[in-house]
Amino acid sequence: MTQAGFRKLALALAGAEERSHMAYPDFRVGGRIFATMGYPKRGWAMVKLRPEDQAVFVGMKSGAFAPVKGKWGEQGCTSVILAKATISPVRAALAAAYEVAMRPGGARRWSARAR
Repeated sequence: MTQAGFRKLALALAGAEERSHMAYPDFRVGGRIFATMGYPKRGWAMVKLRPEDQAVFVGMKSGAFAPVKGKWGEQGCTSVILAKATISPVRAALAAAYEVAMRPGGARRWSARAR
């Protein structure tokens, strides 16, 4: 998976748009971030999943998904190592993250839990 491929999948979701947060491209729906790209380094991305969804993706044998370090990771933020990723699981992870962002009050819950 390339950064261009990740971007294409993220922007294929209804109402998704690309912006920037702290100099990193991010993907939002309704103003809420559901994915970012380029952090912690080039060739990586991140999706905001529910912890139970994170466990499923991290449990895949591809090695493409890993919890983000620290509190954000404990809350479901999941790194995507693009070089190890394939389209189908990344599409599913983006859809799951998008669904979380679409929930009423989703952004407020994320920021409150991360503190």
